[in-house]
Amino acid sequence: MTMDNSSALKRSRIMYMCEATLEYLISILVAGSYLATLTRELGISDSLTGILSSVISLGCLFQLLSMFYRKQKVKRFVILMSIVNQLMFMLLYVIPLGKAASELKIAVFVIMIIAAYVIYNFAHPKKIDWMMSLVDDSYRGRFTANKEIISLICGMIFSFVMGSVVDYFSEKNEIRTAFILSAVVIFILMVSHTLSMVLTIEKPEVEEQKEKSLKKSISELLSNKDVIRVSAMFVLFNISRYAAIPFFGTYEIKELGFNLKMVSVFTMTSSIVRIFVSRFWGTYADKNSFAKMIEKCLLIWGIGFVCVAFATPSWSRYLIIGYHICQGISLGGINSALINMIFDYVTPDKRADSLAICQAGAGLVGFLSTIVMSPIVAMIQENGNTLFGISIYAQQVVSIIGLIFALITVLFVRRNFMKIKTN
Repeated sequence: MTMDNSSALKRSRIMYMCEATLEYLISILVAGSYLATLTRELGISDSLTGILSSVISLGCLFQLLSMFYRKQKVKRFVILMSIVNQLMFMLLYVIPLGKAASELKIAVFVIMIIAAYVIYNFAHPKKIDWMMSLVDDSYRGRFTANKEIISLICGMIFSFVMGSVVDYFSEKNEIRTAFILSAVVIFILMVSHTLSMVLTIEKPEVEEQKEKSLKKSISELLSNKDVIRVSAMFVLFNISRYAAIPFFGTYEIKELGFNLKMVSVFTMTSSIVRIFVSRFWGTYADKNSFAKMIEKCLLIWGIGFVCVAFATPSWSRYLIIGYHICQGISLGGINSALINMIFDYVTPDKRADSLAICQAGAGLVGFLSTIVMSPIVAMIQENGNTLFGISIYAQQVVSIIGLIFALITVLFVRRNFMKIKTN
């Protein structure tokens, strides 16, 4: 029974799409404005909330833990870790309802959210390797595009509905009711998410393989040129991303003077554009290669930075729309390409560990990029938005830096992947 004709595999691919969508919906409720609503109710300061957000962005580091799980069969392990992780997310909405001292509730909340992300990232590489092994190589681009489209559409609708519900009860000073409903929603999503994984078959074993020691596996990965190349690409892209984008939010609101409603329109525009181009990029990658696709996406990504670099309060402030459109077009391909490049250039037995190394390294470097750029942004702003005597906003400077690293990544892809034969 071939992969394409197997009814069980077809069902499993559908379940994978459901799993990804349900997981995305849960993640919405524990990040961004929803996380801020929880921390505000608990009395957590903005600075600590920022630290928590940073810890979440560093979550990819915890993916290295997955390398300690050496068994080939991963389905039960992934399901168990997922249930524990999502139960912890649900409990984040229960903690503010308790009668314990506020200091204790804050401590429990911080420990709970960090532990939840540790567990999530522990299992994530194994889950991606398991699920993606069920997708035929010639169809991976279109499949990941379809998966992303479904998640984005459902995410926009879900975020709008849940945001309206939370706002409704918040305006009535019944935020506790909103928290109870959010916890119930996460529980329902968790049960559905678990069922989708239960109905997904375990990845087929091509051949019996001897389990390698962790030390030997790491040694092989670090000496594997393809793994190093893909990791370097991840790192370069994350420098471009995190050296600039974390500072754009305040630029849109403060210097450019957009209100929150307009910023929401920008974000929605980016998501809609991303939905429409994802299928195109997936088809392009299947016909050409993920390397060629990511090269084109990175060039558009760079154009977005050019838009921000020229967007000023006095004129051309609406160039920021161009940035969001370019971001939607580019991320419609980049997100799926990064993972699929691992499947293109790394042998099946090394994919899960390679994914862990790539995302852990990129996550750490991305975080450090933001840390390095923060004092530069502060310095420019403290000098009255001038640098070396030139009148310029800090976000314009970081945009140029983001552009430079985007172009460096393009050159790196051209040199290292365009002529390399895939596995």
